[in-house]
Amino acid sequence: MDSDRIDQIINKHQGQARSLIQVLLEIQSENRWLPREVLEKVSEKLEVPLSRVLRIVTFYKTFSFTPKGHYEIDVCTGTACHLRGAQRVLDTVQDLTGIKPGETDLDSKLSLETVNCLGCCGLGPVMEIGGKTHSKMSPAEIADALKKCE
Repeated sequence: MDSDRIDQIINKHQGQARSLIQVLLEIQSENRWLPREVLEKVSEKLEVPLSRVLRIVTFYKTFSFTPKGHYEIDVCTGTACHLRGAQRVLDTVQDLTGIKPGETDLDSKLSLETVNCLGCCGLGPVMEIGGKTHSKMSPAEIADALKKCE
């Protein structure tokens, strides 16, 4: 991500330290990860200690120090989804994509993560692909959902 774009995002939030999380979210949304040099620039521009920036990035699971795929696949493994078959869904996604939770495929197209809740427990098992929620998933439906990533 170029330096000018980072400045634009920071300036959009008037360069205020209280906007740190929103700035990081916007940068990651465009860049798909947060390289250290970007974190250093954000720290400097917002006048927030780098140690605080790093604490926030390591605390929230949504942030990543490594590049993510263009499509992020989140499989809910929370209690409600687990009871409705989330493990079968996760196993099928792993079989079809060849990646495990925390990994990105070689062409940076797909990343896979497990999450504790996607906020729609009554519709489990649930997964998100590129921000789109797929509910009441069965292993048979997963291949069709993944085709939309092509």
